[in-house]
Amino acid sequence: MANVLWLQGGACSGNTMSFLNAEEPTVVELVTDFGVNILWHPSIGLEIGEQVTDLLNDILSGRIQCDILVYEGSIIQGPHGSGTMNYFADRPMQDWVRELSNVVGYVVAIGDCATWGGIPAVAPNPSESTGLQFLKKAKGGFLGPDYVSKGGLPVINIPGCPAHPDWITQILVAISTGRIGDVLLDEYHRPKTFFTDFVQTGCTNVVSFAQKVDGGFGKRGGCLFYEVGCRGPMTRASCNRILWNRHSSKTRANHPCLGCTEPGFPHHDLEKGSIFKTMHYLGFLPKEVPVGTSKLGYYLRAGFEKVVSGSERLVGVDQPQFSSSK
Repeated sequence: MANVLWLQGGACSGNTMSFLNAEEPTVVELVTDFGVNILWHPSIGLEIGEQVTDLLNDILSGRIQCDILVYEGSIIQGPHGSGTMNYFADRPMQDWVRELSNVVGYVVAIGDCATWGGIPAVAPNPSESTGLQFLKKAKGGFLGPDYVSKGGLPVINIPGCPAHPDWITQILVAISTGRIGDVLLDEYHRPKTFFTDFVQTGCTNVVSFAQKVDGGFGKRGGCLFYEVGCRGPMTRASCNRILWNRHSSKTRANHPCLGCTEPGFPHHDLEKGSIFKTMHYLGFLPKEVPVGTSKLGYYLRAGFEKVVSGSERLVGVDQPQFSSSK
């Protein structure tokens, strides 16, 4: 059995809503089949008021064992590091997190706000928000770069806006069944099981990407990378391998990937004109290219592919039809 405490800071509750819709396994299966005991959750916990305060103090004193601290939302440190912008159970939330992180077995950050700071941490950041162990790409965050839980791991980051529900439940299963040691983390503390492949893997528009065929919102048969800011080629996530609701994903619905599992999210700090638009040099060269590709090499190859594809359409050569992976 693993006792789980779920706390929420600067958040919209989107990751809670995602978690409650998990399918493999479901939240009910977490409890009935995998021995997960949810000590308290802000949306489904039975305790209120002083009962929650007593529970937290019992965990700190060792009277109740807490194996996993799940945290959703940014750590709000404002104003001036006091944390009083976010009071919870008679204290700043950051004080609870600081002390609880020293006594629990593992700490799991859910969603972009908890992992990198997310939207609340965008400049000018009046709430002084940060992630648990990262602020954007910089390691450190609230708990510091050297933090390691009693279980021997740093904060386990499951990013996303929101995170896929099955990423959450499967990591909780791995911890509760003693198999978390088999889960490898990348340099941003993300489980490699879910964050090794790119979103582009399995995307139904991948052939259009290769042929440099432009697309648009809701337009079938074109790639969204070139004009509407799709970040699928440079975002590590399994959204097209473990489909949302077992049915679809953003790119399969012809909506650009927002890159929400990467520590730079929201990218360009929400600069005007950067949302749903590919940033360009000289009006036509993408400022960012797929990971592992040099800019010059990509520009040369993309130019060649566009010329060939355009010439074939001009002379009436039939474009091959491809069936995408499911």
